[in-house]
Amino acid sequence: MADENEDKTEDPTQKRLDDARDRGDVAKSQEINTWFVIAGATLLLSTFSGSIGGIETPMRNLIANSWMIRTDGAGLLALAQDLEKAVISALGIPLLLLVLVAIGGNLVQHPLVWSAEQLKPKLSKLSPIQGFKRILGKQAAANFGKGLFKVIALGIVMVVVLWPERHRLEGMVHTDPAALLGLTTSLTLRLLGSVVAMLAFVALADYLFQYRQWFQRQKMSLQEIKEEFKQSEGDPHIKGRIRQLRQARMKRRMMAAVPKASVIITNPTHYSVALSYERGMAAPVCVAKGVDVIALKIREVAREHDIPIIENVPLARALYATVEIDEEIPVEHYHAVAQIIGYVMGLRRGLSGRRL
Repeated sequence: MADENEDKTEDPTQKRLDDARDRGDVAKSQEINTWFVIAGATLLLSTFSGSIGGIETPMRNLIANSWMIRTDGAGLLALAQDLEKAVISALGIPLLLLVLVAIGGNLVQHPLVWSAEQLKPKLSKLSPIQGFKRILGKQAAANFGKGLFKVIALGIVMVVVLWPERHRLEGMVHTDPAALLGLTTSLTLRLLGSVVAMLAFVALADYLFQYRQWFQRQKMSLQEIKEEFKQSEGDPHIKGRIRQLRQARMKRRMMAAVPKASVIITNPTHYSVALSYERGMAAPVCVAKGVDVIALKIREVAREHDIPIIENVPLARALYATVEIDEEIPVEHYHAVAQIIGYVMGLRRGLSGRRL
């Protein structure tokens, strides 16, 4: 296992990262979710603390008029419905917003992922060796360090916030219950605000650590990169074979078209371009071209079928570079090619007259 991890020294490809996300393997910090929930609760408490006090009136009436409560089934059902409406009206919106905040804690880390991969049973989770590695691994050490830091930091925050208020806390025993809620809310908000500020550093550090661990897990070996390239781009040997077959097919098609050519324009040592022209055509068309061996083969087929071969070094090079098979020649070569075609046609007419 150690050797396998050491071999994975290459950064993951985008396909590897996308596949990991599709499997539900994403960089995720639970501390980010915790921070969002506590920060959201603090914000909601400061915003909706007044509406939460709306439960006070129904509860006060309930206690003051408890002797009037009907104890039969219909009376208890009506009482439960009234209390349910009061609780929902006071806590419904804050709790809904708190759920949305918790979902937002996941969305800021990664898009929504729908995958059942993480729910599948894995035998590796039952392995004592793997369990021992998890207990003594980097993740376990990081969790222990986070927990220890949070306990110490939370103790410091509570001392800093509550120690100056110790005399007020002692006097809360004699405070009117009506004023107790406001005092408790104020101290709670101060305490939660300090905790949120402290957890922000923990959440950021933990996310960077979790992302680094996730990125390390996605690293690839050179062999894995080669296999992925073969799967996405195709086996280079197969692609090379396909390219060879295409070139051979194109060569056969070109050689079959050479007897239909009107003239072969050539550079005797390297280039051959076969052009076809008939009256009524807008411009001559290239039916075959090649260099070196293919050029020699084009000239050989042309001699077998009495196709005129005209030597013109610059024109042969220019046509080979600018025109493709079954395409008309470029406009800039019209004049030079027209002279050659005219010469060839005149030559053929002279030969026809001699035969007559």
